Amino acid sequence: MQDLAEGVARFQRDVFPAKAELFARLATHHAPHTLFIGCSDARVVPELITGTEPGDLFVVRTAGNLVPAHTPEADGVAASIEYAVAALGVRQIVVCGHSACGAMTALAQGQDLSGAPAVAAWLRHADASRARAAAASGDVPALVRQNVLAQLANLATHPSVARALAERRVTLRGWVYDIGSGRVEDLTPTAPTALSGPTALSAPTVAA
Repeated sequence: MQDLAEGVARFQRDVFPAKAELFARLATHHAPHTLFIGCSDARVVPELITGTEPGDLFVVRTAGNLVPAHTPEADGVAASIEYAVAALGVRQIVVCGHSACGAMTALAQGQDLSGAPAVAAWLRHADASRARAAAASGDVPALVRQNVLAQLANLATHPSVARALAERRVTLRGWVYDIGSGRVEDLTPTAPTALSGPTALSAPTVAA
């Protein structure tokens, strides 16, 4: 807790004054351009990876960057997606997987999750990902990539996203972030294989 308290003190002393004008605007203005759906993994920090400022990204983080397909029942992920798209009007959505993902490793290696029943139940949202990567059993990087593509498909089942896609108000991107190298691979069809810099989300449309 001491480390966190010291971090808050540094923020208030050094960071906040340098960005006082930005925070004054954000106090009454919330208009992120991107919904970023990433993994809960502590090593994956969306704002750091993308070089974005506070207010730029609306971030949803789940174990394995999983996006449950739309159902009539409300849940926190669905509510966040709907709010970002329908209320905030984000112009792009990124689903970002990453190297050495614990969730994907557990699935690829068939690890025993009987001691973590909530985790096991949650990871069933990756069943389609496992089916996509069936030919590469045990291959964690392959499952990470197929999982990103499967979650993009799930994302499109949400009514707010489907409407925005039909009206060309939003674009979808699938990324894989490599922790060791800092590279970001873009899996989106017709996109380049890697993004070259940290400012990929600085403009309304992801830089190609």
